[in-house]
Amino acid sequence: MQLDVVTLFPDWFDWFAGQRHVRNVLAEGHELRTLGLREHTPLTGGQVDDTPFGGGAGMVLRVDVMDAALRAHYGEDPTELRLRRRVIALTPGGRMLDDAYVDELAAEPALTLLCGRYEGFDERIVQHLASDTLSVGRYVLSGGELAAMVVADAVLRKLPGALGHADSAVEESFSTALEGHPEYPHYTRPARHRGWEVPEVLLSGHHEEIRQWRRARSIERGGA
Repeated sequence: MQLDVVTLFPDWFDWFAGQRHVRNVLAEGHELRTLGLREHTPLTGGQVDDTPFGGGAGMVLRVDVMDAALRAHYGEDPTELRLRRRVIALTPGGRMLDDAYVDELAAEPALTLLCGRYEGFDERIVQHLASDTLSVGRYVLSGGELAAMVVADAVLRKLPGALGHADSAVEESFSTALEGHPEYPHYTRPARHRGWEVPEVLLSGHHEEIRQWRRARSIERGGA
């Protein structure tokens, strides 16, 4: 996979790229790239935003700046780019991120995440330069960078080689393997601490009973 992030703060992703599971997938040949909006703005002084038409507080990322940045990076008209590549605008009103959406994105060969800032995007960016929208929750962040890291983390850890064990990403909260329920509780040593006991079934060695217990606890947590 080639995962690109369009952002005003490309250096923020240096830390993210250094995380072990991200390093693992990059070593497998996948790519995580950043595109700095200010590097390609056609405006003077590195300007990327402007006041909103109709008045109101805050500043809005300009459509001509995003257009120019995408065109410079990919060497084609961004309206054509979105026809062959998922270009995702990260916005609070977008499609809600869930495990099914993550699986969908993890199956793509290439993704581009557009990070908003200030009051967000000129709507023409969403309408004409993006193929998809995405929200990590019904709340507002100061910018799309943290949301981009959430998306990238969720997607990249699904790729082969990201995690230490091939099954680590199978039975996770909200996965198909758990029928969309939260993951069951986990315990480790010591088996007893301050009188708090580990459920006996987990110490029994009976794999089918353990599987049934875990499934029941998962369903309970899901409220079903």
